[in-house]
Amino acid sequence: MARKVKKAARTKRPAARRQGVVLLVATRKGAWLYHGDSARSTWRADGPHFLGHVISQLVLDPRDGRTLLAAAKTGHLGPTIFRSTDMGRTWKEAARPPAFAKAAEGKGRAVDHAFWLTPAPASEPDVWYAGTSPQGLFRSEDGGITWEPFSSINDDPQYRQWMGTVQDGTPDGPKLHSIIVDPRDSKHLYVGMSGGGVHESIDGGQTWRTLLNGLEVVAGLDAATPTFHDPHCMRLCPSNPDRLYQQNHCGIYRLDRPSDTWVRIGKNMPQRTGDIGFPMVVHPRDADTAWVFPMDGNTVWPRTSPEGKPAVYSTRNGGKTWQRHDAGLPTKQAWWTVKRQSMTADASDPIGLYFGTTSGELWMSRDEGRRWNCIASHLPEIYAVEAASRSA
Repeated sequence: MARKVKKAARTKRPAARRQGVVLLVATRKGAWLYHGDSARSTWRADGPHFLGHVISQLVLDPRDGRTLLAAAKTGHLGPTIFRSTDMGRTWKEAARPPAFAKAAEGKGRAVDHAFWLTPAPASEPDVWYAGTSPQGLFRSEDGGITWEPFSSINDDPQYRQWMGTVQDGTPDGPKLHSIIVDPRDSKHLYVGMSGGGVHESIDGGQTWRTLLNGLEVVAGLDAATPTFHDPHCMRLCPSNPDRLYQQNHCGIYRLDRPSDTWVRIGKNMPQRTGDIGFPMVVHPRDADTAWVFPMDGNTVWPRTSPEGKPAVYSTRNGGKTWQRHDAGLPTKQAWWTVKRQSMTADASDPIGLYFGTTSGELWMSRDEGRRWNCIASHLPEIYAVEAASRSA
């Protein structure tokens, strides 16, 4: 009689933890967190947080995956920053929010609101940067609890002149934005000022130089004057930190270091659409791939989707050619505005793209822009959208 052989029991490997996505949505009347499953097919709304307060941006710290900072302007507290260390279950106001140094009576400036938040690289785990309106640069070294004016850019007479007046800035106030820290060197910084142009520091903010070569300005103005430059959004390529993209008031540009001259790649966009807009998104793993959301840039600058037909445009070759993506979006009478912080991407494969409109709609694509669907509607005017990974 044949002997039965007992099969060895298979060792059951623990299942890999699948990653979901959380969308951080900042609006004119509060903030929302949308938690998506690993397939990005279902979404759970968490909010509102800070109902009634102006929230310019909500950012999750990628270094710990749980700390949130919210740039807020409140009716009774004024401009401030809130911090949560438990993914938004509880919040505390910053003990010392960004504020300009005191100056002689009548000569000082006051922060109207914090506008842009950037965490430093992992080598500086508690460091954050904030850009404000009017143009100011601030730094926190304790995770966002206290903030101090950073570097000489806030008070340097030359930079103050380049910043212009409140009337020279964007409709909701002049601002410093697009704070970029080179992941290879934390002393290498980029900032954009609207108005005031693009600036770079290689010594940790002690000194700055303009980075304006190749950028155009509105017809009739002098391109040699930084005041007349209006960068809308700059992005550094994670896969190639020597490449930057920029959506400017006067076109779409690319910069490949060590060159200091921007190239207007937006001239390759369809002429009828143009290359004027606010947001810029780059692929997390492919430096040749980027997306924009064009706005009508004719002489009256309505800041709406051209002809009321919204679409996202992508390039897969560094701006040599562009492709329109509008499947699932309205085909007419959709006069959307998408602000400079209101479009983002996750890190999935294929990546997901997301944008929010001033009419309070939140849209997403699971296939890098080829088809779109609406996640949420009837929100307040959306100011910023950020995407972050989380364990599902």
